[in-house]
Amino acid sequence: MKIYQVDAFTDKPFTGNPAGVCVLADPKDDTWMQNVAREMNLSETAFLLKQSDGFRLRWFTPAVEVELCGHATLASAHILWETGLLDHRESAQFHTLSGLLTAACRQGGIELDFPAVPDEEAQAPPGLSETLGAKVVNFRGSRFDHLAELESEDIVRSLRPDFTRLKALPVRGVMVTSRASMPGFDFVSRFFGPAVGIDEDPVTGSAHCCLGPYWSKRLGKTEMLAYQASARGGVVGVTVMGDRVRLGGRAVTVLVAELIAE
Repeated sequence: MKIYQVDAFTDKPFTGNPAGVCVLADPKDDTWMQNVAREMNLSETAFLLKQSDGFRLRWFTPAVEVELCGHATLASAHILWETGLLDHRESAQFHTLSGLLTAACRQGGIELDFPAVPDEEAQAPPGLSETLGAKVVNFRGSRFDHLAELESEDIVRSLRPDFTRLKALPVRGVMVTSRASMPGFDFVSRFFGPAVGIDEDPVTGSAHCCLGPYWSKRLGKTEMLAYQASARGGVVGVTVMGDRVRLGGRAVTVLVAELIAE
């Protein structure tokens, strides 16, 4: 079967967040999918299986299965349209551990419809500022991750956290964020997930399901443009609509391979 590597939340190869996409002809067991994800060694590999009302979609890091992943969903939709498995006029419907997710072709890219993940009041782990290497000015929790607001974009960009200490935290990952100083952008972020096998994720769509509502309240706006300031970098359009968040971005296929191991 074919397996694809797609750079998501970008229109330039070798930037954004690379995801593996494997379109299955028949169901595969969890061990096989985990082994393929480990072999791909990307932050996530997506596995699609056609159903009567859409596609079953699952995401695996090299270490674990995850409940929600934005960039690999965007990459999956991109492959369905690019290969003709779906007409560009059709919406993609994905049945996932986070419920029904949809994707639609829009002028200038792809738009994902995801559940919002509200930030919650929480106590910061002891020594978090020391672990990150920067002062945390506001701390929030969420269903999946910790959220740490820092003082400036420059500080977010220059962070060199202690990944060993981050890995010990009982969450999927830690989002660090600040208001953007770059013209045209509303906020910036980075995402660290050593507990799930990813020291730093280049562009994290699912994190914006929390970052979007968080910054919407602070900025007083529902439509925002975000930049994830990893080494590869990526642009995410964010629209907050009550308990849903729309994530906009582009994608480009960089590799097509034939998977022969069963």
